[in-house]
Amino acid sequence: MNKFIQRFTTNPKNDILSGVTVSLAMIPEVVAFAFVAQIDPLMALTGAFIVGLVAAIFGGRPGLISGAAGAVAVIFVTMIADGHTKGMLFDQPVENMGFFYLMACVILMGIIQIAAGVFKLGRFVRLIPHPVMMGFVNGLAIVIFWAQVKMFSHKELVISDDGVKEYVSTFMHGTELYIMIGLVLLTMGIIWLLPKLTKKIPAALTAILVTTLITIGIDLDVSTVGSYIVEGGGTGLKGELPTLNMELWQNLPINLDTLKFILPYAFLAASVGLIESLMTMNLVDELTETRGNGDQECIAQGTGNIMSGLFGGTGGCGMIGQTVININAGGRGRLSGIMMALTLLTFILFTDKLIEQVPIAALVGVMFMMVIQTFAWSSFRILKKIPKSDAVVLVIVSAVTVIFDLAIAVFVGVIISALSFAWQNAIRIRARKRFKEDGTKVYEIWGPLFFGSIQAFNEKFDPKGDPDSVIIDFVESRVSDHSALEAIFNIVGKYEAEGKTIKLKHLSQDCKNLMYKASPKFKEVIVDDVDDPRYHLVANPEDFPKPLSEYKL
Repeated sequence: MNKFIQRFTTNPKNDILSGVTVSLAMIPEVVAFAFVAQIDPLMALTGAFIVGLVAAIFGGRPGLISGAAGAVAVIFVTMIADGHTKGMLFDQPVENMGFFYLMACVILMGIIQIAAGVFKLGRFVRLIPHPVMMGFVNGLAIVIFWAQVKMFSHKELVISDDGVKEYVSTFMHGTELYIMIGLVLLTMGIIWLLPKLTKKIPAALTAILVTTLITIGIDLDVSTVGSYIVEGGGTGLKGELPTLNMELWQNLPINLDTLKFILPYAFLAASVGLIESLMTMNLVDELTETRGNGDQECIAQGTGNIMSGLFGGTGGCGMIGQTVININAGGRGRLSGIMMALTLLTFILFTDKLIEQVPIAALVGVMFMMVIQTFAWSSFRILKKIPKSDAVVLVIVSAVTVIFDLAIAVFVGVIISALSFAWQNAIRIRARKRFKEDGTKVYEIWGPLFFGSIQAFNEKFDPKGDPDSVIIDFVESRVSDHSALEAIFNIVGKYEAEGKTIKLKHLSQDCKNLMYKASPKFKEVIVDDVDDPRYHLVANPEDFPKPLSEYKL
């Protein structure tokens, strides 16, 4: 029984209180994303509850909080609008058809994510360089900060003369703005000061409660969760227990046309969701000095999205803001994520009127403190100390995350880092030249031989000017890819065309096998020395639970 409990928590009090805190911070952000995607806030809250619960129970990273994230929500905007249009063109027109396409897309998104976990693609997140990770954190912190700044405004529904409805934002001013700023600073001050006095109660939750009681006690006219939802076109938090959405199967045409329509959106949403979830998992790994399982997290995220789609919710993924709040509040176990989801459901079902009275200022203050704690301030200090290529990657990823999208930023960062790495290694290829007593010229190759270094490799040799006997020694080199093999083939061909004898030494066994298959003549060219190096493929550390010294290699 104790082992079962320890699987979910090692500190129940911290996990429960942090889960409640995160659920409060989850509501306005999820609702805001619902307005962006132009869906019912209840649909987004349902998705946050289901994805959050499933990922917390079965995910590969205890302490990671999942929900209906904006990075995924924005992908569905165009699809929902186009889906509504397609529905009205059916032989029997269906209103709001875009929502049914959305649910089907979320299910397909989940299937793709499960496939990524089954094929162990989650481990590739380890290939993301640290500058990309820092840029991702900084960019996302800026995005979250800007989203909170937008809370200092009101939305008004404006109907044009031709009947077009549009929400226009008006920034707060005067007394209302000053009260908002004062409450935000009060919340931030409590979060900053309380841990210095005691750590027995979570600072963020205490700040939200104190700020809420003050606004209710002196009857301040401020923007609240309830008024925010109404301004966006919603009717409130009141909902009911999620049930299987049978309308999906009654209205959705199950055919190739539907698959072609939703597949691009599902693939993009699955990719963005996994990237944000896995990078958030990496961040938690660093904050807690523990290690999560990326493949297990992929499967859990996919399962959560399938369940969300079946029960009428939207798609979700790991949320860095809420995760950082959870970690800072002491949430470490799976119970924190479970508590977040169950508390969110409780708010929707039973305590909607109480939660609607929470001032937006209190939640903005919590998010501002999270931004301050998340932003990698050390990046300013180290910019001049790290390689210029890494500094450029850090800045570019931060900027692209803010301007475009998280997934695009990560891809751009990885590509730039890979090109920089290839260039740095390409210029490291060296050839030490010496002559043996019999006049044979020896080229001792040093450095990696791959597609980026083959040009420099080719420039080291002089087939016409070299003596009749030449040896190329790869003892301090590694032949890495097909381009490298082709370069060796060409060099051998040039020397043979000049009627000269060439020998290759210290090639790895896999390289020899490939060359033997390419041409039998290489059996005469390659020298099989007893001291040939033995290269082994790098294995996944998870495949070796014991110290490597205990294995006989």
